[in-house]
Amino acid sequence: MTSAGQLDQEVQFLRASKTDNGVEQVETFTALGDPVWAERVYASDGEKWRAQQVQAQISARFKLWSSAFSRGLTLKDRLSCGGELYDITGIKPVGNNLDFIEISAVARAVENV
Repeated sequence: MTSAGQLDQEVQFLRASKTDNGVEQVETFTALGDPVWAERVYASDGEKWRAQQVQAQISARFKLWSSAFSRGLTLKDRLSCGGELYDITGIKPVGNNLDFIEISAVARAVENV
């Protein structure tokens, strides 16, 4: 069970919106609410060779207190933690009293070979 002491990672959620850049509508992500504290656990990582690029993928789970804010997050949102940008791949309530939300997310880094 997670305790408040394990929520040691500052996480900023980001929400997409469409903006007009003068030529077309583009999707931009802006901060959603204030940063929150979460527990981060790395799930797995892997490398893929594709078109002469190495793509490293890091999967992690983030656990944070359940609140009206966290229950309003969607798979379209992103999160930033420790300088890494994550795509959210899953959201579920966890804990004995469902007092936490667990977010599965993937961060990608692409490097030319």
